[in-house]
Amino acid sequence: MKAGKSPSPTASMTAFARHEAGTPWGALTWELRSVNHRYLDIALRLPEELRSLEPRCRELINARLARGKVDGTLRFQPNEAAAGPIEMNADQVQRLLAAADQLRSHTPDVAALRAIDVLRWPGAIKAAALDVESLGAAALESLSAALAELTATRNREGARLQEFMLARLQSMDEEVAKARVLLPEATRLFRERLEARLKDLMQQLDPARLEQEMVLFAQKADVTEEIDRLTAHFAEIRRVFAQPGPAGRRLDFLMQELNREANTLSSKSTDTRLTNVAVELKVLIEQMREQVQNIE
Repeated sequence: MKAGKSPSPTASMTAFARHEAGTPWGALTWELRSVNHRYLDIALRLPEELRSLEPRCRELINARLARGKVDGTLRFQPNEAAAGPIEMNADQVQRLLAAADQLRSHTPDVAALRAIDVLRWPGAIKAAALDVESLGAAALESLSAALAELTATRNREGARLQEFMLARLQSMDEEVAKARVLLPEATRLFRERLEARLKDLMQQLDPARLEQEMVLFAQKADVTEEIDRLTAHFAEIRRVFAQPGPAGRRLDFLMQELNREANTLSSKSTDTRLTNVAVELKVLIEQMREQVQNIE
């Protein structure tokens, strides 16, 4: 588990956070969005003044999150009141005016430049001195606050997902309990049906060989192992939920295992009641699988 991560055992990968911070140089606003992704994929958009912060921003996000596609946007709105007096770039203005005079000498009808036109020209106004280091420190502090909000949201959503899945797991426990109760009777009825169908052949075949074949066929139709493995997987899912750290990949693998056992139970079933149990299990597994895709 990475340092700085929440101890919550389950977190969602879907969340949004926004944090604003005022500084002597202007306002900083972070917006963070995260959605499902197989790995941790970070995309950042930073203002030109703070582009050098990107490696440190990635480090902060990587220390808090394990999976998800994370889009982070930092906006900086300079504080005009703190910018100080406007200082003109005399050299740039002189070059601009000289170019305008030369243009009018060729095209007398061109209107003269207005003062506001000159001031709006790129480079005509000297940029106010900016303490990039201090502003960067403030931006990183604001990012930490936004990440705290993002992880809190992911953890709240993760707790909801865990509650949803544990409820489905309880329903699956009940279905497997039904199957265990039905299994002895289903096995007995299957054997009786098989014996009835083979009654006419019993006089023509060796009884010992016939009994052996019936035992082998009954073993192939026995679903005890599938039921036992389902129960073991249920216990493993609960264990994963109880452990700290990312759980999504492990849970995704367990969903595949559950689905495999439910399919085998359905294909081997010789009783419609067991078949109905398998169908219900597959419905519950699919509901869980859809939610697992959201878990970190």
